[in-house]
Order: sequence, then structure tokens, then C-alpha cells
Amino acid sequence: MHTVVNLWPLLGIAVVVAGFLLRANPVLVVIAACGVTGIAGGLPVMHLLESLGTAFVKTRNLPLILLLPLAAIGLLERAGLKEHAQASIAKIRSATTGRLLTVYLLVRELAAAFGLTSLGGHPNMVRPLVAPMAEAAAEARGVKLDEAMRQRIRAMSAATDNVGLFFGEDVFVAFGAIVLMQTILRAEGLEVDPLRMALWGIPTAVTAFLIHAWNLRRLDAHILKAAR
Repeated sequence: MHTVVNLWPLLGIAVVVAGFLLRANPVLVVIAACGVTGIAGGLPVMHLLESLGTAFVKTRNLPLILLLPLAAIGLLERAGLKEHAQASIAKIRSATTGRLLTVYLLVRELAAAFGLTSLGGHPNMVRPLVAPMAEAAAEARGVKLDEAMRQRIRAMSAATDNVGLFFGEDVFVAFGAIVLMQTILRAEGLEVDPLRMALWGIPTAVTAFLIHAWNLRRLDAHILKAAR
């Protein structure tokens, strides 16, 4: 016997696509998509409203978790966080943009390997601290940064954070991807120790560090070439 599959709930995807194409309010788009999906799937209106209300109550503290750190960082920037970071790095004569970012890459990767993934990130570390310090390290070498070079340094600062986090967290035994792989392999009859899976991530993490450190060294050479 063939089972008839109701495809009408997929209209919710069309609502999401149309809403984002029209640049509508994301919250309204998601709520509208939920309503269309629920009604198309035969869900009673009262049950649909109860589900939305329950989801709202469970996540009502989420905006505070996201907004409070951003507000704190904004106040620190207003108090001169960037300027102090730039002045501090300018006092270190041996500091270069590449060396600074290599140190940050090492710290970020080691921290992620121990599960400390929140010790970094674009809004709370790269933008207010790492990128300004990288720019100041270049200017301390007598380089007058044009807009293209400034954007390149900022991009490499963000990329350094990404590489350190992505390859460092693969070494952490409780990382979600490792747990997911273990669950899938177990379903296929293969029992794999998560610790061994995490250890096999170390060669990849070391290789990623060496490759990106080489790219940062090339960035230093490019900056010095621009200074001549």
C-alpha cells in the first residue's frame, strides 16, 4: 500500500524565501511561515498558538544573552578600547601583524580544543581588539595603510579566528560533531571511542595552524613590500 504524503506544509519554505527576498521583518517572516506550515499540516489554530507561545517563553532570555555582551563591548569601545589596544601593541617593537595574528591563532585553537569556544569571536574579540591591534602593528612599521590593505588585515583577523575555532574544537571530545559521528557510526554497527576520534583531529588542527601561519607570514611580507 502506498502512503500519501502531504506536501502542503512545504509552503512554509516558500513563505520564508519570499519574506527574505522582500526584506521583510525576519520575526514576522518566521511567524508567518510557522502559521502557514501548521495550517497546511492540519494543526488546530489553538494548538499552533500554544506552540508559538511555549517557544517564546523558552527563548525569551535569548535576546538578553546576545544583546548584553554587545552593549558592554559598545561601552568599552566608547571608552577607548580600540585606542588603548593600538597604543599597547605599538610599544612592542618586535610585533608584526602576522606574528600577532599567529599568537592569537594559537591561543584560539588551544582554547577551542579544551572546549572554551566562547573565548574569542568576531564581535567580542576580533572587531574591538584583534583587528585594531593588527592594524597598529602594521602602522608601527611605518606602513601607511590604504583602505584595501586595512580591509585585508581585518579579513585576515576574522579568518584567523575562524580557522582557530573550526579546527580547534574538532579536538574537543565533547564537540557536537564528534558526538554526531559517533551516533551515526553506532547506528551502522560501528562502535568508535569519541576520545580516539578527537585525537585523530589533532593532525588536522596542527596542519591548519601551519598553513594559516604561513599565510600570515606572507601577509607580513606583503605589508613590508607596501611600506617600501
